[in-house]
Amino acid sequence: MKISAKLKDRYDKPHLSYSSVKNALADMAQFDRYMKGELKFRSDALTFGTLYDMLLFEREKAMDLYCVVSDDRILDACAQKTRDSKRYKLTNDYKSEKAKLEEKAKEEGKSLCSTDDWKMANEMIDRLHECGLIKSHMSGDYQVEFNEEIPTAHGPVLVKGFLDCLGDGFIVDSKSTKSVSKFRYSVRDFGYDIQAYIYTKVFGVEDFYWVAQEKTYPYLPALVKCSENTLFTGEMKFNDALDRIVKFLDGKQKSTVYYEEYEV
Repeated sequence: MKISAKLKDRYDKPHLSYSSVKNALADMAQFDRYMKGELKFRSDALTFGTLYDMLLFEREKAMDLYCVVSDDRILDACAQKTRDSKRYKLTNDYKSEKAKLEEKAKEEGKSLCSTDDWKMANEMIDRLHECGLIKSHMSGDYQVEFNEEIPTAHGPVLVKGFLDCLGDGFIVDSKSTKSVSKFRYSVRDFGYDIQAYIYTKVFGVEDFYWVAQEKTYPYLPALVKCSENTLFTGEMKFNDALDRIVKFLDGKQKSTVYYEEYEV
């Protein structure tokens, strides 16, 4: 039975993705939970990254989707004690009032966004325009979805996802980061090399770039080309994850939660 059929039988979806592959490399219990829809990630960095990408590649959609709210508006509904606190964002009062606005926005089909994040994302994009990166390396088709088979040692595997920008013979993925000089470590730590391998394999292109940009003023951007060695590393990680997934689906590997042990 093909892998896609096994995935369909177990999870009611026949495809893998960058995220599911990355979770398989962590441990199979995490992969299993992710595929069942039980593993939901939400962080300030992830939320901002979504806003940044949408403003960059789908600006009109972002203008309709986001409800921009200032801290002052949230604090207006809070108790005086909360308003007087220097750490008001950590108080239950503030979190509760913010959650109410998030729920209201959700009911209207929108997402809540702080004025600070909205301002920063737009200033970052302005910097990309000013330095010429958007014109030189970010022209093409934006937010391209795919659901394609790629060949593997285990037979064809269906992978699904979307990429930021598909140009003429190249792919560009945007990433906000703490430091462009240390972005190479993010490629390794967050599995961006796996993502690059999947995208280049699906679309049959050799050139893959990241446009990495710092989230602190002056929002320094960098054009980072994915090397052949990094693509090879991504391929090895993908194949390693696939081996684990196949064994797991065949009942030859347990969904064990692992831990590391070492001395420093």
